[in-house]
Amino acid sequence: MSERDVIVAGEINLDLILYGLPAALPVERELLASGFRMTLGSSSAILAHNLSVLGIPTGFVTRVGGDELGRIALERLAESRTDLSQVLHDGGDSTTGVTVLLQHGEQRRILTYPGVMFELTCADLDLNYLTTARHFHLSSLFLQRGLHAGLPDLFRTLKQRGMTLSLDTNDDPEDQWGGVLDALLPLVDILLPNEEEAVRMTGHRSPEAALDALCRQVPLVAMKRGAGGALIGRGNERFSAAPVCVSPVDTIGAGDSFDAGFLAAWLRGADAATCGRAGNIAGALSTLRPGGTEAFRDAELRESFLRKQGFPGEGHGQAP
Repeated sequence: MSERDVIVAGEINLDLILYGLPAALPVERELLASGFRMTLGSSSAILAHNLSVLGIPTGFVTRVGGDELGRIALERLAESRTDLSQVLHDGGDSTTGVTVLLQHGEQRRILTYPGVMFELTCADLDLNYLTTARHFHLSSLFLQRGLHAGLPDLFRTLKQRGMTLSLDTNDDPEDQWGGVLDALLPLVDILLPNEEEAVRMTGHRSPEAALDALCRQVPLVAMKRGAGGALIGRGNERFSAAPVCVSPVDTIGAGDSFDAGFLAAWLRGADAATCGRAGNIAGALSTLRPGGTEAFRDAELRESFLRKQGFPGEGHGQAP
C-alpha cells in the first residue's frame, strides 16, 4: 500500500500580487497599487497544496533558501498537510525565489526571481521516497533547470517501478520549447498544457492540431482553455469539459488548480470526461480568492462550492 498517492518535485516561492496598476508602466515614477496580497506561489507548490486539500495524500520535494520567504512559503504549504519531510534547506545567504504579479484586469505581468529553484537536481531526489507513491508529477519544467540532465532516466526508472507520470510544462521563459521536453513526452502518462503552451511546444497554429500531435505521443492530454473549459484527448477520442461559470477575483494559479482537480479525480479512478469536469471545478474555485491557494484554504467556501458543483469523490478533502 502506498504511503502517498502523489509526489511532486519542483519549486516553491511566495507570490506578491499587486492590483490596480496601469498596463503601461512608466519608469522613474512612483506608481500606486490599489491592492496587495501575499500568497503561496509557484506551480509545483500550488498543485501540491490543492491536491492535499482535496484529500489526496501528497509529498513535496523542493529546495528553499535560508531566508524568511522560504520559511513562510513552507508554513503555508504545511497547513495543507502535504508531507515536507524531504525538503532541502540551503543555508547561508541562499535565497528562495519570489514572483511579483502585476494584475491588469484579465492580463498580468509575471516577474520571477528564481533564487535556489534552479539548484534542485535529480541527485537530490531519494528514489526510495519517490517510489512510496503511485504517481509522480512535475510542473514548471523550464524552471527546473537543475533537474533536466537526469529527468529522462528518472522517468524511465519510475515507470519501471510501476509509477505513473504527469507533466505540466508551464511557460518556457526562453520560448524554445525543446531540449529535455522531447525526451520526456514519450514517457509521460498525462500531459496538462494550456492552449498557448500546446501550440508553442508543437509548432502548430491551432490548439486542435496541437492536441492531435500531442495525443500521438502521450496517452492522455488535458488541454486547458480558460473560459472555454478544457479539451481532453486520449488517442483518437476527444472529450470537451464545459467551463464552470464564476465571477473571478483573479486567475492566478487556476491552471495549477485545474491540474489538482484533474489528477484527484484520475487517481480515484474517474473517466477522462469526469476528470476534465473535476479540473474545471477546481480551477474555477481557485479564481474566487486572490492567488492559487487562498480559495482552497477557506474551508467553508471550498466545501460549499465543491458540493454545489458536484466535485467527484467521497467527500471533498480536508480543512487545512
